[in-house]
This record gives sequence, structure tokens and C-alpha cells, in this order.
Amino acid sequence: MNKAFVKEPEGLDENRCPGCDSSGVAVGRTVLDHHIQPEFRAVLGDQAWFCRYAGCSVAYFHPWAGQVLVTQLRGPVYPKSREAPLCSCFPFSIEEIEADAREPIPRRIRSLYALSQGPEARCSQLSPDGQCCLTEIQRLYFRMRQP
Repeated sequence: MNKAFVKEPEGLDENRCPGCDSSGVAVGRTVLDHHIQPEFRAVLGDQAWFCRYAGCSVAYFHPWAGQVLVTQLRGPVYPKSREAPLCSCFPFSIEEIEADAREPIPRRIRSLYALSQGPEARCSQLSPDGQCCLTEIQRLYFRMRQP
């Protein structure tokens, strides 16, 4: 039978990390160029996926091209390293979230939010997953605020 008339099985998921089987986040060339050391960059093409699972050694992967490990990055990235800033555009750490969680008003997070609305915010280029950090910062903040 001609393959043109055969339906491919559904449920094949290209964005599953080969290291931990968690779902990856699609990223483009700019993010990959920014985070991967030049000698390892050729492994991936113009698109790959970022593995957000902190305990996994795989940072970026493509099901047909290969993978780039955390040790092959230019520097530490969150959530792979808790010492890395949560925000790639403006240095913002977990300690700042913890400090805001202890205070009645989250001044630091509000300041970061204001900065994120300006032209200096380049999340789609600088963030390891190509996305704004504010969702993750808000999630961590509310988790820390709970008694």
C-alpha cells in the first residue's frame, strides 16, 4: 500500500526529553545561539526544545538531531541551576522572591514586572526557554507565601 494513504499513529510526541521524558518547550535559533557553547551548537539546527526539569542533565534536544547537556551551556540557567538568575534580562534571584514573600508588599517583583514591560526585556532571546520569567516567579512567590 502507498504510504501516502496510511495514517501515522497519533500520540507521537516530538517534544519529549530523551533524558527524563518530560515535555520540552520549543525554542529557536536565537535562544540556542545565546545559551549553547559554540563547539556544541552544531548538534542542533534552527529549532529545538528546552527541558525544564531541574533534575535532568539534558538542556536542549531535538528528536532527530541530538541533544545538548547542561554542562555544554555557556553558563548556568534556571531551573537547571538554583544559583542562576530566574530572569535572564534583569538579574532576579530566588532570594529576592523569598524576601518579597516575607514582606506584605512584593516590591521587588512589582519592580521586575515594570521592567519587563520595557524595551530592555528580551525574554524571547535571552531566556533559556524563550519565555518570560514572570509566570514562574509568580508561581514560586505564591508557593512561598502559603503557611
